[in-house]
Order: sequence, then structure tokens, then C-alpha cells
Amino acid sequence: MANPNPATENLSGVQKAAVLLIALGPERSAKVFQHLKDDEIESLTLEIANTKSIPADVKDGVLEEFYEVCLAQQYISEGGIAYAKELLDKALGADRARTVIGKLTASLQVRPFEFVRKADASQLLNFIQDEHPQTIALILAYLPSQQAAAVVSALAPEKQAEVAKRIATMDRTSPDMIKEVEKVLEKKLASLVNQDYTIVGGVESIVSILNTVDRSTEKHIMEELEIEEPALADEIRRRMFVFEDILLLDNRSIQTVLREVDNNELAVALKNANEDVQKAIFDNLSSRLASMIKEDMEFMGPVKLKDVEDAQQKIVNIIRKLEDSGEIIISRGGGDEIIV
Repeated sequence: MANPNPATENLSGVQKAAVLLIALGPERSAKVFQHLKDDEIESLTLEIANTKSIPADVKDGVLEEFYEVCLAQQYISEGGIAYAKELLDKALGADRARTVIGKLTASLQVRPFEFVRKADASQLLNFIQDEHPQTIALILAYLPSQQAAAVVSALAPEKQAEVAKRIATMDRTSPDMIKEVEKVLEKKLASLVNQDYTIVGGVESIVSILNTVDRSTEKHIMEELEIEEPALADEIRRRMFVFEDILLLDNRSIQTVLREVDNNELAVALKNANEDVQKAIFDNLSSRLASMIKEDMEFMGPVKLKDVEDAQQKIVNIIRKLEDSGEIIISRGGGDEIIV
């Protein structure tokens, strides 16, 4: 299996995809089409329409190649590139394994630091805590929010805000820089980074992390950022809890919030809210008050989007104030908050 299948080596990617869909049959192919873009559907439909007959060896070759790619993707998701190559070497032979991995990494965006994503947070902390804050920020920006949050929470307090600031202000990172950091952290991993500059980090990245860490860590980081980078701290705070996140509150907390909210402001805020948010709020109002607010919403007519956003932000500010005072608790997804 060292060489490409002669029956399929001259087929284009679209032709192979068309053969595969024909072999899968109409029901399975229809499910595949649901995940494709319009131009991809158009190209495949045209190719399928122009395919009159498929020799058995071509069909078998395409199915075999598809199986190999699926196998490689499974191995990559289980243990990364190195793990996938090791298993494919045994299953397909070294040459064929190299070909399959090459095809995948040319089309797949294999994220840097894939080996780190498999590490336990405590192991990862020992691995990177003595690194420069910029290096830590680069690594954490590529990790799932929950894993990154666990590491940030365990960092020394003096490093937490520094790392958070660097993640938030990170924009583009050179592939050479990523490769160098990867080599230091895991020499056994072959660097397979796309040569285009990689956009990573940013405010959304640190917001996602801060929304997952424990409240004390978040407060410490935000307090430090307010001193060093007040504009950045303000932008992060605005994005950390949006109006729709009221669904994270339990009924008692929602009732506590609503007692602090002006009814007119609430009616305006709900004008542009989705059904789930409206239901959560109306379910925690008396039937009489809920009816009054629904009537106000109906008769107030069109409302400027800015006025709706301002009203929603006032309610968000009330929620954050009540959380700071300990009157309500926002579920942060970490599973470590105990209510007694």
C-alpha cells in the first residue's frame, strides 16, 4: 500500500467526493449535504450528474481512501499527530501512513500544542508555570476555555493578570514563534503549523477563560487590569456577562435581580430578548406584573436598538453588583461552587 491506488490517483477531489456520495446512497448523501456550503453542493451535484458509470475498482479505491482518512482523523482526535502516525504505520505501512497524514494536515487545521490539550491541568501547570507570561499566554490561547481557566486559577497571583492581559491583547503570532515554543515544550512533537500567520487570543479568548475561572481569580485579575489597563478591563467586563446570560441564574436569583429593576427599563430590555430569556423573566414575576409588562412592550411601539441595549446593560450591571455583594451566584460552569 506504499503507492497511491492507480484507479483513483488521477481523480480530482471533487470527483472522489462524487464517487463516495454515489456509493453511500441517497439517504446518507443527503445527510452529508446538510453540512456543506452552497458552492460545494453545486459542484458536487454537477459532478454526480455528469458521472455516468463507476468502475468497481474506482469505487473500491475511493472507499478505501475515505476509510483511511477517517481512521487517521480518529487517531488524531484520540492522541494527536504523533499517536496517529504510529498507529497508521502499523495499519497501513510507513509510506501510506505518511501520505494519509500529509493529505490530512494539508487540509485540516491541526491546532498547535495539540499534545498539551491532552494534559491534565495540574501537569500542565507544572509544565509552564515558570515560563515567561507571553509564552504562557500563547499556550493558553490555544487551549479549551475550561482547561485554560484551571491553569490561570492556579498561577501565582502576580502572573494571573499579566497573562490575562497578554491573551487579551494578542493578535497575530508568527508560525516560527509557535514552532519554537512547541519545540521547547514538546521536542517529540513534529511541528505542523500552517505557514499563514495564525490569529489567536484576543478579548473574546480571555472573556471565555474568565467566565470559567472561579470568582476570586476573576476579581483579582480584573482589579489588576483596572489599574494597568482600564480601557481593556472595561471592554472585558462589558463582554463577560451579557443580558442573555440571565439564563445562568436560578429562579431565586432572577427574582432578587428583578426586585432591583425598574419595570419600564425591564419592558424595554425585553423588547429584543429571545423567547427563553423572556420566559425566564416572566416566570419569576407575578402574573399581574407580567401582564402589565407584556402590555407595555406591546403598546410602546418601535424602540431604538441602542435604547434596548442600554436597558439590558443596566440590568447586567445590577446582576454583577448583586454577585459582588454575594446576594446571587452566577453558575460559572466549573463545578466547584458549593451552595449551602
